[in-house]
Amino acid sequence: MKNYLEILLQCPLFSEIAPENLTVMLTCLGARIEHFDKKYTILAEGNPAKYIGIVLTGSAQMIRVDYYGNRSLLAEIEPTQLFGESFACAEVPAVPVTIVANEPCDVMLVECDHVLHTCTNHCGFHQQLIFNLMKALAAQNLQFHQKLEITSKRTTREKLMTYLDRQAQKHKSAEFEIPFDRQELADYLEVDRSGLSAEISKLRREGVLDCEKNRFILL
Repeated sequence: MKNYLEILLQCPLFSEIAPENLTVMLTCLGARIEHFDKKYTILAEGNPAKYIGIVLTGSAQMIRVDYYGNRSLLAEIEPTQLFGESFACAEVPAVPVTIVANEPCDVMLVECDHVLHTCTNHCGFHQQLIFNLMKALAAQNLQFHQKLEITSKRTTREKLMTYLDRQAQKHKSAEFEIPFDRQELADYLEVDRSGLSAEISKLRREGVLDCEKNRFILL
């Protein structure tokens, strides 16, 4: 646990919690760390929705596959970020998405019940933990609202440009890198990859943008 203390202190779930208290808290919560190789499933659709996960190293992706096998990429999860908290707090019977390691990663898993209910030790910092969890849930709600705003656009061009505009605002620059390759970007925007590539080529010819792999410049 000590090897990841610096990362955990940056996690929104442990905001305003002193380092000396965090070590005690992790023991109290029964937190465990697991390693996953690239493309391995961290949390599978249909599994019990009881864990809150924290990515410590590497990255993971939240995906959904519909009845027809269409893949939608819901979110990229990077170090210090949470996953599974909304499903665990809502006490849904099963997780409706799959979390997959996008690269080799270490993940901390904590049972949500241990977070929501104070322990017999009556730790003074537990209320702060619950408050942090509520803030994290609100932030995730905003994140999915932004994705809905993007995917609700009518055309591939509108979806792409809305997404790139949000990325430019996030990075405060017209030049930035996105966390997706072309297939992953297509899955995130919920469009066909060939149609997306054609639209990017068209926008480059029109002088709207330039790009190389996952690096974009809005002109």
